[in-house]
Amino acid sequence: MAGICVAGLSVFMNAANAETIRIAEHRQARIDALKVVVPDIEKKLGVTIEVIEYPAPEKDYLSKLLTELRAGNAPDLFTAPAGQDVADMVAAGYLAPITTEFRAWDGYGQLFDVSKKLVTRPDGDVYVLPAMLGVQQLYYRRDILEKAGISTEQPKTWKDLLDRAKEIKAKTGAYGLLFPAGVTWGGGAFAEGFRYLVVGSSTPQIANDDGTLNLKGDGIRDALGFYKDLIDSDLMPVQPLLGPEPWVTPKYQMFPEGKLVATTCGSWCYIYDWGPESKNPIPNVTQAVGTWTMPGKDGGEHVMVDIDSAWGVNAQGSDPDLAKKVLLELGSVKADVAYSERLGNIPGRKDATSDPEFQKLTALVPVLAAVEKGVFLNSAPGFSAVSEGVARATEALLRKETDAAGAQKILVDYVSETLGEDMVK
Repeated sequence: MAGICVAGLSVFMNAANAETIRIAEHRQARIDALKVVVPDIEKKLGVTIEVIEYPAPEKDYLSKLLTELRAGNAPDLFTAPAGQDVADMVAAGYLAPITTEFRAWDGYGQLFDVSKKLVTRPDGDVYVLPAMLGVQQLYYRRDILEKAGISTEQPKTWKDLLDRAKEIKAKTGAYGLLFPAGVTWGGGAFAEGFRYLVVGSSTPQIANDDGTLNLKGDGIRDALGFYKDLIDSDLMPVQPLLGPEPWVTPKYQMFPEGKLVATTCGSWCYIYDWGPESKNPIPNVTQAVGTWTMPGKDGGEHVMVDIDSAWGVNAQGSDPDLAKKVLLELGSVKADVAYSERLGNIPGRKDATSDPEFQKLTALVPVLAAVEKGVFLNSAPGFSAVSEGVARATEALLRKETDAAGAQKILVDYVSETLGEDMVK
């Protein structure tokens, strides 16, 4: 009895003395995914994990996180929504480097090469863990095109894509193609649309080696011209994009109803936007909805790859070393698959392919196989200003207040005023 009491007291004392690591997470689906692996991490590391719920929309989440980071009271672990946010957080000193721990991690060898490249800065340092990837391309209603006698073949150029959208509008009366745009869409105007075009233009990268931003080139103007062509030809729904939550009507209502036939989107759309458990599911979604890679202006094809809500360690947290150990556990196959199942994002590691639970996510398996073919924009400090500038430039196009050259000037002027004229080339 004495031995049992001592053992019980020891367990109690260990639990009482366990250090607490606070993790910020947002959206119920993400919180549910995190809680799948919290017990395993607590047991393995002898740590207590407290999940702090943040506001759900990405813009609100990031706003609160940055406010708390500036105040010095942010949680020990948090996610940076996209690559552009990582660069700004590093510049502000909010993220602790994880370079040594990352390369010594037993999961490092299983990461896709593109995953490693996405998080490795020009100086070789690493600040975030690429547990999940956002893989984006074009999604179209295969069932509607086949019924209307419209080709489902891969478009080869921007003109080819626009011609297909015009044929859709002419033969079905539905909008032919959606690219996110406008101020209320926020960062999505850049991340879910504009960059698809930039990487296939004559300005395939915005960040220059010297830290400046290449925004005055022909490729930027051509990309904005693509938006203007869509808008002027009435190929995408404009009015919903000028209101609050502009993604709701086109992506969650019009696309499932067949009133919008093609749109930019990511792997998550098969599950979160249109899957059986979505608010407006498309029956037999993986058969009804097909994908195209994004064509370049004059040829070539690509899918966009970016880190998706990569985990980082608060440089001013209570115990950054312990937080780094927890962070690496959040890159396990089990954690990756939990997030994939609930959100439809793609694991950043190759060995997830053979996981039985991931194999059940049949819509995501071929997307994972295509990750190595992905392209990405190099990020740099100031990308948040570029994102906001793109939102403003495309807003002016939506309102038909300017042409492509004028929209480019709005972008250049905004970034120049925000970061300084010497930052823009």
